[in-house]
Amino acid sequence: MNYPKFFDDIEPIRLKDELSNFLGTFEDGVIEFSYLDVVKSAGHSCPTVAGAYLATREALKRLYGDELPERGAIRVDFRGSQTEGVVGVIAQVITNITGATTDFGFKGINGNFNRTNLLFFNQEIPSEIKFTRLDSGESVMVDYNPQDIKANPRQPQLFQKIMQGLATADEVKEFGELWQSRVEKIFQNVDSVLTIS
Repeated sequence: MNYPKFFDDIEPIRLKDELSNFLGTFEDGVIEFSYLDVVKSAGHSCPTVAGAYLATREALKRLYGDELPERGAIRVDFRGSQTEGVVGVIAQVITNITGATTDFGFKGINGNFNRTNLLFFNQEIPSEIKFTRLDSGESVMVDYNPQDIKANPRQPQLFQKIMQGLATADEVKEFGELWQSRVEKIFQNVDSVLTIS
């Protein structure tokens, strides 16, 4: 499987999942998500998927410091609705990493490991996303804005040619490379694209 090499340079997200530990899935329940893992789940790499990954990684760092974040013990609130813009896409990535779901997730075993009622939309919060630790109640707010990381000027031209069925194979390849180049720049400029409070 070939993919952009910068994926391998992106810092992974490590968590502890007590359900995985209980079921003998991962030793000590320690689980690691790479950006490549998230891309495979989403089916593509784009600024939205990158932003969801970054928002989650950086929020968990703020919430847990040197501790391993506890998967399944993190509440996530969104200001927008799940059908608004890219909110649903971001929520899917965050669900994949944190385990948080609305009412469709794992219901638990004998009252333990319940992953439902941890993901909420249309919340009255001042930021796009709010992450909260269930054990301490501590929370962080996150806003993601990649607008300052501009696309290559050739991207719109190539996009039009592709949509019109006029692009050559080389132009289609160039478009993908330029697209991923912007994603790479987003990862290189975390402080510019994320606001965490």
